Amino acid sequence: MTPVLETSSGMVETPVMRELMNEKKRWKRLAQQNVAAPEETRIFTISNQKGGVGKTSTAVNLAAAMAERGLETLVIDIDPQGNASTALNIDHGLDVPSTYDILIEGTSMAEIVKACPDISRLSCVPANIDLAGAEIELVSQVAREQRLNRALQEYTEYREREGLPRLDYVFIDCPPSLGLLTINAFVAAREVLIPIQSEYYALEGLSQLLNNIEMVKKHLNSTLHVSTILLTMYDGRTNLASQVADEVRQHFPEEVLEALIPRSVRISEAPSYQQTVLSYDPHSSGALAYLEAAVEIAQRSRTLAS
Repeated sequence: MTPVLETSSGMVETPVMRELMNEKKRWKRLAQQNVAAPEETRIFTISNQKGGVGKTSTAVNLAAAMAERGLETLVIDIDPQGNASTALNIDHGLDVPSTYDILIEGTSMAEIVKACPDISRLSCVPANIDLAGAEIELVSQVAREQRLNRALQEYTEYREREGLPRLDYVFIDCPPSLGLLTINAFVAAREVLIPIQSEYYALEGLSQLLNNIEMVKKHLNSTLHVSTILLTMYDGRTNLASQVADEVRQHFPEEVLEALIPRSVRISEAPSYQQTVLSYDPHSSGALAYLEAAVEIAQRSRTLAS
């Protein structure tokens, strides 16, 4: 039987009503929070070797949330599936220049970047299936681990020369593997954001990912660190989700965001309409959660020097 409470006004309060009232308070609190541009560009690699944890959804929706708050944001899609490109409504067919051309052909990133048609201040470097062969082709390339990093540095210098606004945030969406594409992303980034699904075996394989990050930090990029962990697909109705959240917070008390991304049909549906959840259903619980996560990330005192 569904529990109900009677409010002081005599109205019957159901769990659904309480949830709606809670969301209303969260929207009000969010509207009162200011987000300032970081002192320098923050570059995040969003990575988890487990598939299906909301990695791409996190990349595109956080990027959209930052852009909505007036911050210049770039998404670099380095996953051969090109799902981030799809969600941002960026053409990424086989005839479209992509991340592959940057990594293998040495094409300038400025020639590849496309503006997101639905969200101002948000751009994307698209990916397509050509990247599937890049792991093998990169093996023979000079400075194979540094190619994305150098391309991104050249692009930021290009924007400065052209008088374009400085990038505030860069989010790199990785494939669910730890090959050369992901290593390129780690070398180009300063921070790693790990989405963790709020389900059983949430921490499975995470130690291997952290070991790889430490190896990259030791040999290729001393500034890299895991700054942010985001719990995704959270279902507050289950004890398991709460237990997983508590366990992750015990392991990573400084890195885990307070914001939780709920298990949401709207978040899942949005990419099929080539949209982020913020444009597909801007008043949904999923949009609210990603906006809260973006604000929390922006307000954290961590810098690239940490």
